[in-house]
Amino acid sequence: MRTRTKVIIGIAAGVVVVAGVGVVVGPRLYADAVNGSAAAAPSLSSSAAGTLDAADADGTWKSGTGSYAGYRVHEVLQGQDVTVVGRTKQVAGTVTVADGELSDATVTVQVGTISTPEAARDAYFRDKALQTDKFPTATFHVTKPVDVSSALGGSTQSVTLSGDLTMHGVTKTVQADAQVAVGEDGDVQVAGEVPVTFQDYGVTAPSLGFVTVDPKGSVEFSLDLAK
Repeated sequence: MRTRTKVIIGIAAGVVVVAGVGVVVGPRLYADAVNGSAAAAPSLSSSAAGTLDAADADGTWKSGTGSYAGYRVHEVLQGQDVTVVGRTKQVAGTVTVADGELSDATVTVQVGTISTPEAARDAYFRDKALQTDKFPTATFHVTKPVDVSSALGGSTQSVTLSGDLTMHGVTKTVQADAQVAVGEDGDVQVAGEVPVTFQDYGVTAPSLGFVTVDPKGSVEFSLDLAK
């Protein structure tokens, strides 16, 4: 029996568009290329229609190789809207389920390994925005139990995950809107996101005149969990 949890949570706090690329190839072509390569927001699998006995779900689950985390942010390059998404599989998650509740969960992300198709943007993200040499991880810890019994019983259940998000050495109380469902094979899927404001974590969204990054973005993560 394995539980696969998908909670979408992106670490949007330090994204910068690569100026040279955008200027050379043209804003519209650059925007089209970046938007075309941006990963879709994680969502529940179409096979999420199974059930899981609460007693079988009870216990501690840990993330597997299919887990990932990342960020999603919007920027404007010379009038062109661009969506940038970064991802990493360097994620460690632990979830505890008891009596039909998600009673505890912690997700730790190695933010220095988050990448996009553009290496220069990634370097800015690591070195300037989040200073990953000083703050190598971001952590989300669920602090309030959540009833997931409807999902275990075969429904797609909307939940709010309340917890603490620590990023760039700053901890803030946040909420993630998520959906939970059980797959046909007994996997559990959770999909959601955490909105973030950069300055809340001591990060200033870059504005270079011809490119401006929104002051808000979203943190995303997806976990594969097994006992």
